[in-house]
Amino acid sequence: MRAVLISILCLGLAGPVAAEGFNNITDRARFVSLIKDRDLTRFGISLNVTPEGQIKGRAFGRDVTGAWKWNGDYFCRDLYWGSTDLGPNCQAVRLQGNKLRFISDQGSGRYADLYLE
Repeated sequence: MRAVLISILCLGLAGPVAAEGFNNITDRARFVSLIKDRDLTRFGISLNVTPEGQIKGRAFGRDVTGAWKWNGDYFCRDLYWGSTDLGPNCQAVRLQGNKLRFISDQGSGRYADLYLE
């Protein structure tokens, strides 16, 4: 179960990165302008990523908590799903319409698309 959740919450819901039609988000100010007063959602997941650096919400019936900061060109987060520590990960962020794509391992890993609501 932990491996499945880590795949989901580490934002590895899909296969290798495909960047067609996505624009890179490489600075904190642009990222904050997108997430401010909005939730990030996907089936079973609803997260609030605050401009102040907090992450809170729910995923598959458990609380999600954590913190984030911007480091260089990357969104770096440390995350808990319930009491399970999912650890840190720095991710590339891309935008297409109201969809944010988070790509783990500084853009070299798996990705997940979350919707701005």
